[in-house]
Amino acid sequence: MPNYRRANTPGGTYFFTVVTEHRQPILTDDPVRTALRAAIDTTRCTHPFRIDAWALLPDHLHCIWTLPEGDANFGLRRAFIKRYVSGQCAAGMANTGPRSCSRTARGESGLWQRRFWEHEIRDEDDFQRHVDYIHWNPVKHGHVKEVAQWPYSTFHRYVRKGVYPADWGGPAQEGDDGCFGE
Repeated sequence: MPNYRRANTPGGTYFFTVVTEHRQPILTDDPVRTALRAAIDTTRCTHPFRIDAWALLPDHLHCIWTLPEGDANFGLRRAFIKRYVSGQCAAGMANTGPRSCSRTARGESGLWQRRFWEHEIRDEDDFQRHVDYIHWNPVKHGHVKEVAQWPYSTFHRYVRKGVYPADWGGPAQEGDDGCFGE
């Protein structure tokens, strides 16, 4: 087993990718989106964090969070959000397939993959590359042809603030894989 250590910088800014178990395409369904929004709001009441960027796709999500000064516990926040959404959506998740003995023993639902990907943002350039990646992701996965067409993203907030022009990431070009320096 690798000796992997998660980043641990209090007040840090982090990029995350969280995936549904077996890549179930359910995250953009109304009940799951509603539960996810409530989970975030509930978690932020007791464990604040700022959402700097976000894109919700059917089977995964990407986001960038900034934690408060002196706090590095993004894992706790992520666990609270996953648990809340799983609890709210349990009845509708009956067809997720069999759970392993390990998942059953831990009381885990079949909604989320156990792990998640995290990357500590190093500087402004790294931040911008990840924000671009997040906003381009729906195009990369073929859900839309233009970034502005995807409703489940902070792209629209960035346009309102003047960070991006409304036509940023216009029509996908032939052969464009959507990579932004990964």
